[in-house]
Amino acid sequence: MITIDFDKGDGLVPAIVQDATTLNVLMLGYMNREAYEKTLASKRVTFYSRSRQTLWTKGETSGHFLELVSLKVDCDKDTLLVKAIPHGPTCHLGTDTCWGETNKANPITFLSELQAFIEQRHREMPEGSYTTSLFKDGVSRMAQKVGEEALEAVIEAVGGNDERLVYEGADLLYHLIVLLTSKGLRIEDLAEELAKRHNPNWQKH
Repeated sequence: MITIDFDKGDGLVPAIVQDATTLNVLMLGYMNREAYEKTLASKRVTFYSRSRQTLWTKGETSGHFLELVSLKVDCDKDTLLVKAIPHGPTCHLGTDTCWGETNKANPITFLSELQAFIEQRHREMPEGSYTTSLFKDGVSRMAQKVGEEALEAVIEAVGGNDERLVYEGADLLYHLIVLLTSKGLRIEDLAEELAKRHNPNWQKH
């Protein structure tokens, strides 16, 4: 069990709730030791109501529970970061977050999930997997597939079919990640390189 300094805030610590999937911040509540322990035991995020001076489990009335995924304390041990899966809107006003924002994942983050999946395929090499077959065929074949998919994307771009361009572009990205993985690299390495180039002081090698 983690160490939390409840005494610093007269028995309460702020608890920031973050969607474990989208990583969006959903709400801010407060926990005392009892709320913290109930959260761990029930796996449903529970707070202490400062106005009613009692425990309350998010969703106990609406059914919109926050399913606990993980809980961390900050460096000063007086603030909690709670990652959870929301079952319905988080705010009592009916919005996804208490700031009125829509809780949607940024599709670009899926590239990291895909990277992790392909790395798992590389480690386990399950039979019958297309990704496994690419790794077994070697770097030359993987590089060839990247070239083929790039050409198909170019053809669709010139042909003016946006739907097919997206389709072939997705194929290109997938095969590129496979090739990167075989070389011990990740798609994030490309993102970091692009971030460097975005700096006005960047100079081409």
